Amino acid sequence: MKICCIGAGYVGGPTMAMIAYKCPDIQVTVVDVISEKIDAWNSEDLPVFEPGLYDVVKEARGRNLFFSADRQKAIKEADIIFVSVGTPTKSYGAGAGRAADLVYVENSAREIAEWAESSKIVVEKSTIPVRTAESLKTVLHANTKPGIRFDVLSNPEFLAEGTAVEDLNDPDRVLVGGEATPEGQKAIETLASVYANWIPREKIITTNLWSSELSKLVANAFLAQRISSINSISALCEATGANVDEVSYAIGQDSRIGPKFLKPSVGFGGSCFQKDLLNLVYLCEHFGLPDVARYWQGVIDINDWQKRRFSHNIVQSLFNTVNGKRIAMLGFAFKKDTNDTRESAAIYVGRDLLEEQAQLAIFDPKVRSEQIFRDLKHSETDENGNKNQQIEICQHPYEATKGAHALAVLTEWDSFKDLDYERIFREMYKPAFIFDGRNILDHAKLREIGFTVTAIGR
Repeated sequence: MKICCIGAGYVGGPTMAMIAYKCPDIQVTVVDVISEKIDAWNSEDLPVFEPGLYDVVKEARGRNLFFSADRQKAIKEADIIFVSVGTPTKSYGAGAGRAADLVYVENSAREIAEWAESSKIVVEKSTIPVRTAESLKTVLHANTKPGIRFDVLSNPEFLAEGTAVEDLNDPDRVLVGGEATPEGQKAIETLASVYANWIPREKIITTNLWSSELSKLVANAFLAQRISSINSISALCEATGANVDEVSYAIGQDSRIGPKFLKPSVGFGGSCFQKDLLNLVYLCEHFGLPDVARYWQGVIDINDWQKRRFSHNIVQSLFNTVNGKRIAMLGFAFKKDTNDTRESAAIYVGRDLLEEQAQLAIFDPKVRSEQIFRDLKHSETDENGNKNQQIEICQHPYEATKGAHALAVLTEWDSFKDLDYERIFREMYKPAFIFDGRNILDHAKLREIGFTVTAIGR
């Protein structure tokens, strides 16, 4: 069997690497329109950072895992084609700011139809709105050559960045949606048999196409809802003197609720939560469910409010002005153990502080400087070639905190817990402020050193 994956991003790359690693008899080829991305996958410096991913790629690459820019050849040879391209939120036209932009999905379908010389199973792997499979089928069938058949399946990903390799190796479930026809059921079984090489059959769930597509959006909506819920309670805890960690622990002991995704923070980020919630809101409005749309919009609104509240607390604590003050930002990725910054809370906090004329000193162990400048919508140099005076990207946390008026923890990297905070205190302006946006530090010890500490929900 030969598998092709169109799209070498955070989903396509790791997923195909695991399939190749677990199924040495299957040839897996990952293609992308961006040649630099393919070059990176073929190098020692992968474009995606995930713990354990390099070892998986290294084991299979060159054996039965290949990264190529030749999309036409890979599509022609494949029996199964995964479509794992970007589906960003539309920034134009109808549904702008909410609906998913499916231009890359449609382009992939047209390439498959044009280059395929035999029947294929086409698998939706991108996060897409409900009933996209219908559009995919329409494009494929309208351009099908005689004697060629396309069976479309939905196989949404449920990966958590930072634990993607673990999630792929031992997932809670694998979902495969297809049509209730003999051909559709055969296609479902073909894909299920690939995963069955290492995943127990009872974990492989089969549904119709629409249920599979909607399950992805709903899963992320429910997880995001829990985060927004505990973050809303964190503000109440601060106002009343309660401790949000104690509250979340207490309610998490209820078996009907459970402890997961009840960790308060400066706000959720990542490639999926915001995008999928916006997509869900758009779908609800499209199908005439405005009350349901407003409910899920509220989850987004609370998350945006939590990020603004964090920025406001920094400005307010520093005597209502951060103009010209050095703020050390520890962490820029949206969560630890990834280099992904999409929708990171650090972006929004950073932009707020820049508007207040703060000087940012930013350190993240995995995010590249050019990505940080891009996200903050600033240039590394001005038109005369001079370095940006408002943003400094640091190579070490102590470089960022030296001479700072305040320190803000935006990503829960484990290494931040073990820094020499006595040294940091000595080298900061006094009073020295710490804003722990992830509640990972020892606040009592920091206060003993002399810091003024502000935490989420405490």
